[in-house]
Amino acid sequence: MANIDAYLKEKIASSGAAYLILIDPDKITSEETPAFIQDCEEAGVDGFLIGGSLMMHGDLDKAISDVKECTKLPVIIFPGSINQVSAKADAILFISLISGRNPEHLIGKHVMAAPLIKRYGLEPLPTGYMLIESGAKTTAEYISGSSPIPRNKPEIAAATALAAQFMGMKYVYLEAGSGAERPVPFEMVKLVSEMVDIPVIAGGGIRDAETAAEMVRSGAKIIVTGNYFESPENRPRLKEFSRAIKGK
Repeated sequence: MANIDAYLKEKIASSGAAYLILIDPDKITSEETPAFIQDCEEAGVDGFLIGGSLMMHGDLDKAISDVKECTKLPVIIFPGSINQVSAKADAILFISLISGRNPEHLIGKHVMAAPLIKRYGLEPLPTGYMLIESGAKTTAEYISGSSPIPRNKPEIAAATALAAQFMGMKYVYLEAGSGAERPVPFEMVKLVSEMVDIPVIAGGGIRDAETAAEMVRSGAKIIVTGNYFESPENRPRLKEFSRAIKGK
């Protein structure tokens, strides 16, 4: 699919917010993928993020191919490391971990990944990525070796997001972390959204449709869920989440 940035902006304009499902290749098997993708499409999901912090057993190329065989919706890499770059995807979140001060995650890894992204013809989506305190130490926090922004300091998140916009990033991602005890605070989403003119992505710890809807009411333009729908028993609620996110 050409121009994923334009596609996401169009979905935001037409529905008020876009809904992306995060697939961790370690958590969903090839055998499960077709039925899961069908459930997502029927629910009105707008696209898929694929990636994980560790990738212990999963195969990124295979996971992307499995998804693309089942859907024409965009498949975007959500990289957990330099190894998670694939020519099979439509785009990649070109993430800078702006909540931390580790130069490797601000520019170092990017220098190594950029030539691959260009060679593969992937569309980069420059994204300012912020880890937000969620009540428990997350995998992303541990692997990155960075401290999250305190959840009671929305002004720090807002100033950081504005700096990302001024640096030319196209998205700001507020991340509580996979399996987070609590989602990003609504007041933080609201203050960040009021501060910037670029779309705010919110993910982590979103386990019910009302929380997803409140994220959108607070200003988030893209909602990401992942861990919750890794459990098959929760998948009948996909449509409920999608309708809540899109104000239906």
